Amino acid sequence: MMSDRRSSQDDDCSSLLSRLGSDSPRPRMKYGGMFCSVEGAFENKTLNFESFSPQTQRRRVARTRSGGNDEGAAGGRGEGQTMVFPSGHARENYGKREGDRLIIKGGKVVNDDQSFYADVYVEDGIIKQIGENLIVPSGVKTVDAYGQLVIPGGVDANTNLLAPQKGQYPTDDFYNGTRAALSGGTTTIIDHVLVEPGISLLTAFDQWKETAEQRACCDFSLHLDITRWHDGLYEELESLIKDKGVNSFLFFMAYKDKYMSSDSQLYEAFGILRDLGAIAQVHAENGDIIDEEQKKLLCLGITGPEGHVLSHPEEVETEAVYRAITIAKQANCPLYVTKVMSKSAADVIAKARKKGMVVYGEPITASLATDGSHYWSKDWATAAAFVMSPPLNPDPSTPQYLISLLACGDLQVTSSAQASFSTAQKAVGKDDFTLIPEGTNGIEERMSVVWDRAVSTGKMDENEFVAVTSTNAAKLFNIYPRKGRIAVGSDADIVVWNPKETRTISAKTHNLTVEVNIFEGLEFRGVATVVISSGRLVLEDGKLNVNEGSGRFVPRKSFPDTVYKRIRARSKMAEARGVPRGNYDGPVHDVISMTMSVPPTPTTRGPSCPKSLIAPRNLHQSGFTLSGAQVDDHIPRRSTQRIVAPPGGKSNITSLS
Repeated sequence: MMSDRRSSQDDDCSSLLSRLGSDSPRPRMKYGGMFCSVEGAFENKTLNFESFSPQTQRRRVARTRSGGNDEGAAGGRGEGQTMVFPSGHARENYGKREGDRLIIKGGKVVNDDQSFYADVYVEDGIIKQIGENLIVPSGVKTVDAYGQLVIPGGVDANTNLLAPQKGQYPTDDFYNGTRAALSGGTTTIIDHVLVEPGISLLTAFDQWKETAEQRACCDFSLHLDITRWHDGLYEELESLIKDKGVNSFLFFMAYKDKYMSSDSQLYEAFGILRDLGAIAQVHAENGDIIDEEQKKLLCLGITGPEGHVLSHPEEVETEAVYRAITIAKQANCPLYVTKVMSKSAADVIAKARKKGMVVYGEPITASLATDGSHYWSKDWATAAAFVMSPPLNPDPSTPQYLISLLACGDLQVTSSAQASFSTAQKAVGKDDFTLIPEGTNGIEERMSVVWDRAVSTGKMDENEFVAVTSTNAAKLFNIYPRKGRIAVGSDADIVVWNPKETRTISAKTHNLTVEVNIFEGLEFRGVATVVISSGRLVLEDGKLNVNEGSGRFVPRKSFPDTVYKRIRARSKMAEARGVPRGNYDGPVHDVISMTMSVPPTPTTRGPSCPKSLIAPRNLHQSGFTLSGAQVDDHIPRRSTQRIVAPPGGKSNITSLS
């Protein structure tokens, strides 16, 4: 055993990093960009490297056998190790994670900021050593990664595995969805908790978390979707952020009369989330216009899936994105725009970022790989499979445009927005497109799509690929470097990636249960050949071996540094200051207040409601010819009458009083 090996202090150091990169190509370092390496960024935040050396392990084991306790030891983690993470989460909260003892040999380790050749040793679900010629215990399983890349497991920051649509639940739930995710190289998901109006946020969160813990095959975290904003939510938001590990909340700008929030509600909510250190997310579409367009199309007799994209024109997404960014800027709240589907919406985000606004954009698997021309398919089931909101853009050049913005950093995260419904479920809307459940697949294909469309075409390199599929999301939602990095002390969520292998997508071979795959027949380069989730080998030689309920909930701290460093700086700069001046002592115009009778402006189409009419004033009792309230109505009047004599006679005015 390692604990019985006698070695010098030099041996201890070599067992940890073992001449990292000494006999391999020089590590490639990248500087600049959105998530660049910053000197001193990890001071006082790094792991205790000494705790991983054999000599330190022997000392701790000896103290344990003598009955002593290591001060600050993490409960349940092997030999009382204490690990400190930048996100602030202590390991004792998670308990010891049993996993395989593995060594990944011969691969090229790729993080978002560097690439180098090294072996990786995994034990108890944690990366224990990185380097060459590692000293490891006997009986360790070797994973051959020669000629392949060793990358962090993917982080899918937008899934909907339990959220109902039109009263129906997705056919691929936490078990099927996370199983498919692992097969594609994704080892962590962040699912959306759709809180129906009238339901407590805490109650919905607890129910969602319990279901996921029973069914999920990989680690997961949760967003909360706010469908009714009111003042009473503050206490629940505070509890979710401080006690439950939730730091992101989504608001709908669509789904009128059901989930949609007004601009004033968004402004108020964004201000509260800023103070609590959370990230605001938006589903950005103009719900009022969509509602009117849907009614118009149904009146014209358009009931098929093409009506969905016709009622959601590109402009309603673009306008809502601009409006959400404006509101977030005024509230000084970080904003995350989910499901960026069109060129113009992406351009709005890119321009806002160039102006220094704290906003992030998320294209999804579907918008990067296909387009909305399928809504006009002659096969209803095929067309309905593409129905989602915002819809896929009919412009066939949109996917490559979004890929280009993703490659240059104007968009930052790729997600799947996974929400798959069977053909029978979609058929509920066969006579009315507004009743079709919205959602598509993409959780399994996400990483292959990005590699094929961005890296294989030369728009993106391997480090940027890791950033947009894993690291950026981990940093934004404050689970880095536990997730999103190959480093000593990080979770053993590792993918061996073959950049040369290809796969052809088919509903007959994918790992979901849905009958239609929107990427049917497409071939993608770049495939996960080995997947390790929390130290367990779940995919090897094309065989998927997962355990239902093995996924852990990953809590997330508030105030992620990647986001809130800029928010704090902007808060200091944006403090309102009055101008010191003396009192004005000049003349002031005397204004007489008048109550004017202004007819209301109609707000809906069709005839307005009948209202009582005010009869005009009797002109025989007044010297005025205007009707309605007058400025001198408070002055008493004397009744008079004009009497006219017969023609040719004399006229006079006789008082009747």
